[in-house]
Amino acid sequence: MPSSTSTAPTLSARADHALAGLAPGYFALVMGTGIVSIGLRMAGAEVAALLLLALAVLAAAVLTVLYLARWARHRERMRSDARNPETAFGYFTIVAACSVLAVGLQQEGYGTVSAVLLGIGAAIWIVLGYVLPWQVLMARDGEPILARTNGSWFVWSVASQSLAVGLSGLEPSSPSFAALLGLLTVLSWSVGTILYVGIAVLVILRIVHFGITPRQFEPTYWVAMGALAIAVVAGAGIYAMEPVPMVGAARGLISGTVVIFWCFALWQYPLLFGAGLWRHLIHRVPLRYVPSLWSMVFPLGMFAVASLRLGRVEHLPLVEGIGVAGLVIAATAWTAVAAGLGTTLVRGVRGA
Repeated sequence: MPSSTSTAPTLSARADHALAGLAPGYFALVMGTGIVSIGLRMAGAEVAALLLLALAVLAAAVLTVLYLARWARHRERMRSDARNPETAFGYFTIVAACSVLAVGLQQEGYGTVSAVLLGIGAAIWIVLGYVLPWQVLMARDGEPILARTNGSWFVWSVASQSLAVGLSGLEPSSPSFAALLGLLTVLSWSVGTILYVGIAVLVILRIVHFGITPRQFEPTYWVAMGALAIAVVAGAGIYAMEPVPMVGAARGLISGTVVIFWCFALWQYPLLFGAGLWRHLIHRVPLRYVPSLWSMVFPLGMFAVASLRLGRVEHLPLVEGIGVAGLVIAATAWTAVAAGLGTTLVRGVRGA
């Protein structure tokens, strides 16, 4: 009998294949880990918070290397993702990840490193904010863009609001810098808020005109809630800033909207859980690890942080209690998704 030869791909071939298909929104891993760390620190669990912050920093370093390697080896795949309406806005997770890490490092006293990260995030936000929408809207491939609008588009709003959160926590070194900081923070919050409204209209139109199947209802739709929650945190941060002209002009409007945003985010919470049950229990879509699950962990953690922050600032014990319960849910979700990631990595190494 002729001898059989193994056709199983080598480890290096499997790694290169995984690199080629690396999700543009994988920095949501850093976002989700970082925001749960921030929430745990607010709740007094400082050891656990520090551990998760270290994991977030490690994940950011690894993903940076992987994204650079993907650019070097699979540049056309990255360009294709940047032109695809279903994946392009995932790249904004890089901006949000920089900002979440910056806030976590601010809490640990690393102000200089935090400022550098915010500068990097802001530079990427400016570039992506003009390049990606142009790529998506102008590089047509024959398929209707509205039908391919999804929850990942909300990450554009989240990225802008995340910069506002980070900037509001910086310590200005002079009155002129404080005025500039106030302008940039209010600008980031305002842009993120307007983007949320516009994207929400597009997503609703997509669902009304084209519908959405259980398989199409991916975890990225949770970002709709996370974008509102981060607007609450950013607004509370602006309210606490020094009363420079721009902050003073916007403070009344922002303080009134953050409560509305929080209430709408709370309303979305059971709606999204119900949609998840509809997807997985009723229509039997398998619940297995996919990178987009981190886009669910982040909104859960963000809502918890927003509730804790709003409850303490406005002296609302019930809201703070909701934040504590939300943090338990977010930490549980993080543990489950992290276990899924670990299992996937082990299987990938073994070639299973």
